[in-house]
Amino acid sequence: MFRKMIDAFKVKDIRHRIWYVLFCLVIIRVGSQIPAVGVDRTFFRDWLQGQAGDAFNFFDAFTGGSFSSMSILALSITPYITSSIIVQLLTIAIPALEEMQRDGEDGRKKLTAITRYLTVGLALFESIAMTIGFGNQGLIPDMNFVKAFTVVASLTAGSSFLMWIGEQMTEKGVGNGISMVLLINILSRLPQDLMSLYEQFVKGQTLARGALAVLIIAAIIVGMVVLVIVLDGAQRHIPVQYSKKTVGRRQFGGQSTHIPLKINTAGVIPIIFAASIMSFPGIIATFMGKANAGGWVGTLLGILSENNWFDFTHPVYNVGLIIYIVLVIFFAYFYTSITFNPLEVADNMKKAGGFIPGIRPGKPTTDYLTRILNYIIFIGAVGLVIIAIIPFFFNGVFGASVSFGGTSIIIIVGVILETVKQIESMMVVRNYKGFLSE
Repeated sequence: MFRKMIDAFKVKDIRHRIWYVLFCLVIIRVGSQIPAVGVDRTFFRDWLQGQAGDAFNFFDAFTGGSFSSMSILALSITPYITSSIIVQLLTIAIPALEEMQRDGEDGRKKLTAITRYLTVGLALFESIAMTIGFGNQGLIPDMNFVKAFTVVASLTAGSSFLMWIGEQMTEKGVGNGISMVLLINILSRLPQDLMSLYEQFVKGQTLARGALAVLIIAAIIVGMVVLVIVLDGAQRHIPVQYSKKTVGRRQFGGQSTHIPLKINTAGVIPIIFAASIMSFPGIIATFMGKANAGGWVGTLLGILSENNWFDFTHPVYNVGLIIYIVLVIFFAYFYTSITFNPLEVADNMKKAGGFIPGIRPGKPTTDYLTRILNYIIFIGAVGLVIIAIIPFFFNGVFGASVSFGGTSIIIIVGVILETVKQIESMMVVRNYKGFLSE
């Protein structure tokens, strides 16, 4: 991979695109250090650590610490991600949006515009909720309408700016710009997390115990990365044979191909959905000042808190782990069902004269694809669960609390692999152009 990156830098156009992305990423990290106007960042950070527990850890990891430091980019790119998912789900339920999706480039432009407007609306709603919630807790000194309006405007503008710069990176750089924003935010937290692991398991230990701890930590991280790479690249190939057609004196078709079905068809979406649902009650409790409540409310929040899972001194908290696993598997099936339609694939194959060897066209093909899809979805979901709960296990048993977990590693590895593939594709296209110009 490093050899390919070196070769990519030798190509002027690709080199400029890579430097453009790096420049944008620097701007993002600089912006994450600019405080929102009217907010006491120190007081906010101390309050968050003392009151919120792990309710905002998932959100803070995605913002690269911008949320805990209450910068102008505190909302990060999460409103855009939420808007994209909502629009994608609505295309299944609303015929007009489904028609736009089928209209080619013009339809995609309209859906992109809708996503942008929805992103600004969600960013505005979230910033208002945060301003009111934190203002009621006394986290915005001398709260008044002008100061509240300034905070809301800065947070909304910050999220909109990230959406814009992400689209610019997609258009003028390499890779997916929105994914790049997530990548740099997650990577920015790694040094802090590694330092936390060092101080907890290595610092103050003997040389032998410290070296052993380093080897174990490195082996766990490398093992998770390898597992993510295998899960990301694993595919089930469904063979497809196209019948020959005779037009005049010429014959067409007759070739063999395959339908590539990824084992992890839903990507990281199931983990994001499950983690968001599990953390939502804790966020609401924090806004209402009930984060440290006792009784059944405290027990419920303890069950939903990932910091309490694998705590064998309080077995009831492990119910939350079971709920989390069920949610991940459910969303893996749900998201795949709305992004891959076996009936539509079978109909398209039938119209093109294609068939799966040994399977009749029509309903038998649909049933076959559904059966195979359900099988590989389960395998992919189990893989996601294993990757996700490994950090929870070491957190619960050994107290290794870090912000990067299965979700972060899946995003990091996935974005890097996808970006490298795009760079390789650009180099292949360049070689073809060079061949044709000779």
